[in-house]
Amino acid sequence: MSGINLNNISVVLQKPRYPENIGAAARAMRNMGIRKLAVVAPENCDLTRVLKMATHAAADVVEEMYVYDTLQEALAPYNYVVGTTARLGGERQMVYNPGELSRHLISVSQENQVAVVFGPEDRGLSNEDIRLCHLLVNIPTAEFSSLNLAQAVMVMCYELFTAGQEEKQRFSPRLAERHELDGMYEQLKDILVRISYINTENPDYWINNLRHFFTRLQIRAKEVRMIRGIIRQVLWYGNKRYKDGLEECRNEKNPDEL
Repeated sequence: MSGINLNNISVVLQKPRYPENIGAAARAMRNMGIRKLAVVAPENCDLTRVLKMATHAAADVVEEMYVYDTLQEALAPYNYVVGTTARLGGERQMVYNPGELSRHLISVSQENQVAVVFGPEDRGLSNEDIRLCHLLVNIPTAEFSSLNLAQAVMVMCYELFTAGQEEKQRFSPRLAERHELDGMYEQLKDILVRISYINTENPDYWINNLRHFFTRLQIRAKEVRMIRGIIRQVLWYGNKRYKDGLEECRNEKNPDEL
């Protein structure tokens, strides 16, 4: 293994505003050997303007790109999701710089589909968006922190392209896909609300702590299945005990029926 498996890397543009930025991002990707592009709810996806900026060299990236209505739908098939952010603090924890991220992805990318997500030009990824990410990456800048979307894509793609030429191979299992994790988090939230472990008025705030915990573990697909199986068994047992309790109450009230 000489570096990142670029065939397993995709760029995802969340709600881009300008078709020229989509085209310029596609060109930056193509320059660095990354061909998979997904666009989510673009404000304007005029293909003529997109292709003009992509140029003939990156026309294949544009022709093969996928367009989705929601970010959650776009990220469903990916095993590992990286979000880009210019803002730090709050929920934006576990933030890497591009070089650190690229080294981290050398082993992850060998057996897993990886998405690198870029937010809208004017505001970046929202807190809701970053909750779908395993970790975040920030491109360090001087006093002026705002990068053009295509510039940010180029910086990230360059780092991914040049990363880890001398890294030794490490085992990397298949991580859980985004839709598998989302299903697990929904089950966890449901059962934790039922047993009054988390605040029912804002369960998503509390479940984020579990998201951060599982993100650090880089949880595998089989582990997600195990956790979801445990949750189902707990729910089954709780329902059974409830029904047994009702039956005992009926028998106590009607002893002659025994």
